[in-house]
Amino acid sequence: MAPRRVLVTGGAGFLGSHLCDKLLSQGHEVLCVDNFLTGRFSNIDHLRNNRNFKVLRHDVAQPLAAEVDEIYNLACPASPPDYQADPIQTMKTSVLGALNLLELAKERGIRIFQASTSEVYGDPHVHPQPESYWGNVNSFGPRSCYDEGKRCAETLFFDFHKQHGVDIRIARIFNTYGPRMRPDDGRVVSNFIVQALQGEDITIYGEGSQTRSFCYADDLIDGFLRLMTSPNAPAAPVNLGNPGEFTIRELAEQVVDLTGSRSKIVYRPLPVDDPRQRRPDISLATSALGWSPKVALSAGLQKTILYFDDLLARESRKLAETA
Repeated sequence: MAPRRVLVTGGAGFLGSHLCDKLLSQGHEVLCVDNFLTGRFSNIDHLRNNRNFKVLRHDVAQPLAAEVDEIYNLACPASPPDYQADPIQTMKTSVLGALNLLELAKERGIRIFQASTSEVYGDPHVHPQPESYWGNVNSFGPRSCYDEGKRCAETLFFDFHKQHGVDIRIARIFNTYGPRMRPDDGRVVSNFIVQALQGEDITIYGEGSQTRSFCYADDLIDGFLRLMTSPNAPAAPVNLGNPGEFTIRELAEQVVDLTGSRSKIVYRPLPVDDPRQRRPDISLATSALGWSPKVALSAGLQKTILYFDDLLARESRKLAETA
């Protein structure tokens, strides 16, 4: 593919920074837009001397003008503590952000990608979840700002495609993990790894029998690029995730084993609206994009553990130097 000017919103976040890396490695110019509410400069610091990389601090809830050839919209807090901290802003980011970026895509006549989520399925009654499932979502709960915000964004994408002919791509992302996750982001993989490395109790909410499917970041970014570039990609949501299914208790046990930790597993009450099951049906991604994840959970966890081990060691040295 010829080099393109690519806008990546949320580009300083966990997944956004990995996407920026990949696009730059393919010879594209990247404009990283982030308001740095949850994104971090440290995720993109290694790119600051790359002449094809630029950073703009901006809130996508406000209109944006940019001379770009395609758009990846990854802007939105994605972990429950982050998006519940300011639910109104979360909803504005999802809905007004999508609206502003779709207007830009319409104006420039370019393709636009939406990072949606498996949370649109809520606490599902259908398992595994295919794209045809409409979901079981509470519109009036602590997770609603994120779940319903992403559902509304999907509707806007569909309507811009139908009414204005905007070329859209929508990925429904299932649980993803890997280097550059924040140690305090409240996601289950980062929580367990940090607790294990620090010798703290590993906290499981509920009985640990609820299931999740965990996709390594490299696999997901490959799915993004295939969805964006494939001539067979549908102008409709596509599930991207690893169909391997594990209970939360099994994940905790793997983390304890891989870290060699002596941490004990403790149990706390299950949060409101926490899904009991989550596993993607990726038949569409496999048939239309030729995509399927390659990295096994144990291999991905080992890489992620090494990242957090190094991160915590560096933070500990900094504290010692300032003491």
